[in-house]
Amino acid sequence: MGIQNKLINKHALSLASNAVMPVVGMITVGLLAHKMSKPEFSHWIIFLTTFTLANLFRSGFLQTALVKFYNSADKERARIVTGSTWYIGFLLTAFLGVISLLLIVFYHGHPVVELTVKWFAIIFFSTLPSSVALWILQAEERFDRVFILQLTWQGCFLALIILLIFFHKATFSIIIIAYCSTAMITSLVSIVTGWAKMATIRYKTSECVKQLANFGKYSVGTSVSSYLLRSSDTYIINFMFIDPTVVGIYYLPQRLMEVVEIPLRSFTATALPAMSAAVQRDDKSQLTYILKKYAGILTMLIIPITLGSFIFADLIIDILGGHKYVNTYASNIFRIFMCFALLMPVDRFFGITLDMLNKPHINMTKVIIMLIVNIAGDFAGIFIFHNLYGVALASILTFLSGVLYGYWILKKHLNFTMLGILKMGFIESKALAAGMILKYSKKEA
Repeated sequence: MGIQNKLINKHALSLASNAVMPVVGMITVGLLAHKMSKPEFSHWIIFLTTFTLANLFRSGFLQTALVKFYNSADKERARIVTGSTWYIGFLLTAFLGVISLLLIVFYHGHPVVELTVKWFAIIFFSTLPSSVALWILQAEERFDRVFILQLTWQGCFLALIILLIFFHKATFSIIIIAYCSTAMITSLVSIVTGWAKMATIRYKTSECVKQLANFGKYSVGTSVSSYLLRSSDTYIINFMFIDPTVVGIYYLPQRLMEVVEIPLRSFTATALPAMSAAVQRDDKSQLTYILKKYAGILTMLIIPITLGSFIFADLIIDILGGHKYVNTYASNIFRIFMCFALLMPVDRFFGITLDMLNKPHINMTKVIIMLIVNIAGDFAGIFIFHNLYGVALASILTFLSGVLYGYWILKKHLNFTMLGILKMGFIESKALAAGMILKYSKKEA
């Protein structure tokens, strides 16, 4: 029982909760890719990309701010922060909801766009309680509850997709209804359990609302720009290529990048409170240690994942998308993606560290630079190669520019080197592996 208690710590629970969404999500994507036609699958991707972008606008404005100000607050202040977050969340949701309603009235064009606009406001309002609950639970480091809530979301959606496939109803329009139903169920769970803390809205204050808004106006730009680094490829491909099926071909290897995002999200979720606490104590040496440790371990972890992905790319694409995607660009695009995956841990933790140092505007600048490089690189790549490889190759330059800019800025505030990050990662990885072997040996004995 002692070993079991040690293993089930906040890191293990964080990894589990951050693995639920992408892993079950990949299974869902695989089922849809197998059962939907290429054009309908591409329509679903465009809808999902658009909705996720809007959702990230809201979470980008509030999530990091809530975690930062909630984590170090006493009970009374925590209620004020939560209530103020709810107040801003309602305003943002209502604002985008009104825009959606106006488009319903005045826009008459592509049926896919009309259907997306029709359901947008309902789904956006439905996801607000569960989103706020997840942010609060992360700030409280209750990763067991995060796991339950994410399992509810992805589990319900997967179950509905399986039912739709069984009854041969897995069409684009019906899947959107299933998505909305899942959002409502998950939010209902977050409200009934009390995890969303909706009642705290009465404790909101103008001072706290301004504090969250001032921080959020920079972090939202970072979050939206970060997502556009991935989704801009989808929109550019949809615009530049006549064949609508290329969106689906490119999306499959994008989705497979979740094998990198799973540990990234997990380590980020556990590092944020520790980094916030170090900043509150003005302990820059501890902040530097956390940066080097987490970025270094993740880089070491991704190296074998990259090698395995290069070898088994064709098989992985076949399993996820089916035979119709095997003889396409998908496998080689996945291999290209795994090249820049080695830069992702350092880039991610450079951005988080800038946020924790109360420099979200600089982090936003970093991401905007990356976005500009990505968009320019996409068009240049298409012009030079006339295929999807040009878009994929541009991503390497994108992440390289982010790492170089982030390193240049952080060196002015913290004492570290890139080589130091790799050395720390190697040392910590060895210690972690040795600890796991020792635990296993004791268990066997």
